[in-house]
Amino acid sequence: MKLLTKIFVTSSLALLSTVGAGASDFGKPVTWDRHSLVIDGRRVCPVMGEVHYSRIPAEEWANEVRKIKEGGVTMIATYVFWNHVEEQEGIFNWSGQRNLRRFLEVCKQQEMPVIIRVGPFCHGEVRNGGIPDWLWNPSPSLPGEEGGGKPVKLRSTDPRFLAYVEKLYRQIFTQVQGLQWKDGGPLIACQFDNEYRGSGDYLMALKKIALQIGFDLPFYTRTGWPELSKPVPFGEMVPLYGDYADGFWEKSTGESAGNYYKAFNFKAFRSSTAIGTDILGEQRETVTKGDQDYPYFTCELGGGMATAYHRRPYIYPEDCYSLAIVKLGSGSNLLGYYMYHGGTNPRSTTGITLNETQRTLGTANNDLPVMTYDFQAPLGEFGQPYPQYYMLRPLHLFMHDWAETLAPMEATFPAQQDLKKGDDAELRWAVRYKDDSGFIFINNYERLQNLSAKKNVELAACGVVLSRLNIPSGCMAVFPVNIDGIRYATAQLVAKRDGNIYMMQVDGVPTTICMQNGKTLKNVKPRGTTKPVVGNVYLLTRQEAGHLFLSNGGDCPQEYAAPVVSKVKEAGPLRTIVKGKAKVAEAPSEDDWQQAAVYRIELPLSSQEAGGKLLSIAYQGDCARLYANGHLVADNFQYGRPFLYGLWRLPKGTKELELRILPLQASAPIYLPREADKTPGESIKSITITKTL
Repeated sequence: MKLLTKIFVTSSLALLSTVGAGASDFGKPVTWDRHSLVIDGRRVCPVMGEVHYSRIPAEEWANEVRKIKEGGVTMIATYVFWNHVEEQEGIFNWSGQRNLRRFLEVCKQQEMPVIIRVGPFCHGEVRNGGIPDWLWNPSPSLPGEEGGGKPVKLRSTDPRFLAYVEKLYRQIFTQVQGLQWKDGGPLIACQFDNEYRGSGDYLMALKKIALQIGFDLPFYTRTGWPELSKPVPFGEMVPLYGDYADGFWEKSTGESAGNYYKAFNFKAFRSSTAIGTDILGEQRETVTKGDQDYPYFTCELGGGMATAYHRRPYIYPEDCYSLAIVKLGSGSNLLGYYMYHGGTNPRSTTGITLNETQRTLGTANNDLPVMTYDFQAPLGEFGQPYPQYYMLRPLHLFMHDWAETLAPMEATFPAQQDLKKGDDAELRWAVRYKDDSGFIFINNYERLQNLSAKKNVELAACGVVLSRLNIPSGCMAVFPVNIDGIRYATAQLVAKRDGNIYMMQVDGVPTTICMQNGKTLKNVKPRGTTKPVVGNVYLLTRQEAGHLFLSNGGDCPQEYAAPVVSKVKEAGPLRTIVKGKAKVAEAPSEDDWQQAAVYRIELPLSSQEAGGKLLSIAYQGDCARLYANGHLVADNFQYGRPFLYGLWRLPKGTKELELRILPLQASAPIYLPREADKTPGESIKSITITKTL
């Protein structure tokens, strides 16, 4: 067992019925073993949400961290993108939304632990993976790319490269000094590099530099994929894993490309062979020796997915919930979502754009939007909640309140682990147990596959048999066995507060609650939080559970007066869509955008009235851009969801916007999901203004 430092104890919920709110646990000791983090002798199961501080305006940080906490997240992860802070060699910019120190101070105020992912290579769909242009050796270069570069071997133990990394790490240290965990600050850990597949000697060289500078953190991490050619010594870096429902990086324009279907099946194999196939290529189901002796944590569980120009996945809330259920049932005791909160790329100080494209020198495989990094995350680009925000909350509350019970439980797999895509022969389920207590995990869902209802199912755990169950298509659930006076239940535990137990009805499954005192209730109906169904047990609907302890009640967005829209220019000749370096369709160039249809949008709100208001544009077409006073402020690849913009971000006094839409072309070599409008041409369907959370 390796001695570390404590992560947290208190609930992250800032509102009603919190546990231990106001008592910061920063700086207290923690250990870890193969199961979990252990805090002052008790186990915890954190929920980690990725949010990139430099992709959100600084004045919004406090409110967005609050919303992240209210989602049940108990830890934040964030990249420190090198080229966001040193676009020009030797000139570091830690101002505005690049101010890491201020972000950490906000997290300290809200008692939110933070893991920073310091690179030097991060990816994150950022230009060159975050490594500045001036450091890349540009040969062979692409048309339009700047020269320069250094004669160094990137992401290696080349002393010349490590010297540049040391300068970066020293700068990062100036931002975190005094805010490390040992100082009572929020900074709990850091990750070195990202998705590295070479020798662990490189990762250890990065750690050595950090320690010599003064980083003194409870623990350090790395991505557990792909397999390292040489492992790092045990205990030096905890490997964290991931899985996604779909990937924009797939070169295929087919609906169900790749092997993402494996993420919807309970299995002992922790890693994924689907992440980053554009960079990493085909991967095998192997792990670095010794990794199974670490606790099973994730850092990139798909909370959504970005859209590339050539491939635009539409992520359903059930995708995210299913991934979480499967990872938890497979033994994970830290669920880390990528992303949990979307963002917007900051403006470059040198005139370039900071998005990944096929022409950038680093991750030159995909054309991402210039501005938006919404990611369809639980909280989107402007902090707007998508349905999975509320769908995931009950699971997060459960992980917090039953952490000590769940964490030491072993995962077992009574159902087949190696399934083919859409395999519907049997129910997918797993059991976690310790002694005579356990949880039965069910996942009768796979993205874009219609798994059938399973009739007369028999499930068993810890001497309890649940027989003749009918599990509906799409059902995902966690059933308790011998937990807190409940012998078994076909309902899901949500929270345990003030001596009360809150459970959630599973849609389509009649609720039976059998107490250990022998009392059994069948076909129990939800009564909300006002009246228990038996003893101290309350049964909630899924909607009620998703909003439990939230004072806002999850009010529906309000609509306001619609903007006045007029078309001022028809689209010009259609562009020729070419395939770029990665052999996928290239996004429109700046010249192409000159041929877009142009619309004028007259706003009915003053700057003072714009707070919390979202502009929502439903359009037919290929892609769209929004301009204010001649400057690009937002962009969108059409994929079926509205094009959104937070009006409070507009320059003061802005009364008018310009919308440009490029027509969708018939047979364009791009993947559009079922929800997208595939009609060739362009038009505006509606433009409305709504209020976000």
